[in-house]
Amino acid sequence: MASSSASTLRVNEVNRSTVLKEKIIDSSLDSTAPKGLLLFPVPRHLRYDPNHPPKFGIWMNCGLSLAATFLISNMYYCQPLLTDLAHPKQRAFAYSIVLVGMLSGVLVARVFAGLVAEFTTWRVVYYMAIGIQYAILILCYLIIPDYPAKNLKLSYGGILWTMIKYAVTEPLMIQIEAMAFLTSACFSSYWVTLTFLLGGDPYNYSTLIIGLFGLLGLAGMALGPFAGRIIDRIAPWYSVFLSTVGLLVFQAVQTAAGGINVGAVIVACVGLDALRQVQNVGIMTCLFGIEMGAVSRLNALFVLFYYLGQLMGTSLGTKIFVDLGWRACSAVAMGWYALQLVVLLLRGPHCKRETWFGYEGGWGWKRKDSDDSDEGVKTVASNDLSPTASVQGLQLRLSEKVETA
Repeated sequence: MASSSASTLRVNEVNRSTVLKEKIIDSSLDSTAPKGLLLFPVPRHLRYDPNHPPKFGIWMNCGLSLAATFLISNMYYCQPLLTDLAHPKQRAFAYSIVLVGMLSGVLVARVFAGLVAEFTTWRVVYYMAIGIQYAILILCYLIIPDYPAKNLKLSYGGILWTMIKYAVTEPLMIQIEAMAFLTSACFSSYWVTLTFLLGGDPYNYSTLIIGLFGLLGLAGMALGPFAGRIIDRIAPWYSVFLSTVGLLVFQAVQTAAGGINVGAVIVACVGLDALRQVQNVGIMTCLFGIEMGAVSRLNALFVLFYYLGQLMGTSLGTKIFVDLGWRACSAVAMGWYALQLVVLLLRGPHCKRETWFGYEGGWGWKRKDSDDSDEGVKTVASNDLSPTASVQGLQLRLSEKVETA
């Protein structure tokens, strides 16, 4: 009789623990999932579930890439999300897909602009832009998952302060900032002044043909995801180094014959865009290795310097082209690529995070285990006092009690 009563009490205790566990899970879902986006509720399948967090999927990544093609800068916030969702050994591949969209957006705009200018009026550009913006808004609403904040204890002022510290105290981040600034300047200077080059002597092409040159850039960028697969297997320093050397070579082709033969322009166009894709993926892969818990802030710094580089490349490249000609403009870009190599060679492929100069760690091609570590994420997770982390800890304790019972 006593044994039967003890068994009944144990079963009741297990049932109560199970019910409590289910209530905690339900409450955690309700508290962590946003209630709505303006007037529209977040789709149920995209709400964050701590038991089944969203994972990297090729189709979601392709959707983000498509959205980035038409929104460009607005989609830079997807980069930190991809690093959270993608497996550590697939981050370069995941980022390369979205980068294709972000960089190709500039080139697709050239193609559309050439078509519109050739066959319709300028107002059609704005009509088309409005339609595309609404279509991409719907696409993003349907594919981007909800994801909880990782650093709830940081205030906005604290976020800005830590960004400043990262920007001036992290050797690798300073290297990335300089590279992002210079490569962006080269990219914007090339594509802005290419319009002037093709529209004048000896080519005198129409706006339609000039716009179609953007398709050559897209062909080069299409190689990006394949490069991402390779970068996931080697030390990212080498992908940045080799791609920068290649960029210098193709810029030399443009400098030598870009204003003489259109064949040189085509070769340079495809080569520069393909290798720039590889370089950017390598740079961002290096950035992921600084501290995964702060990847959003590090990404914001990268974007800031990338756009500062675009400002300089657009203005300075145009002035040099107008005052000194196409060859001088292209030669300046060669100097910027050479300066990138100087910056990169200050630190070796396996330097420790706090090392400013040198080549400690050797010259090995393969990524070391520390390159793929998620120590930053683990540190944040261990100090995370968010409701999601607390609930997950309580769920684990309840599960242990139930199993013991």
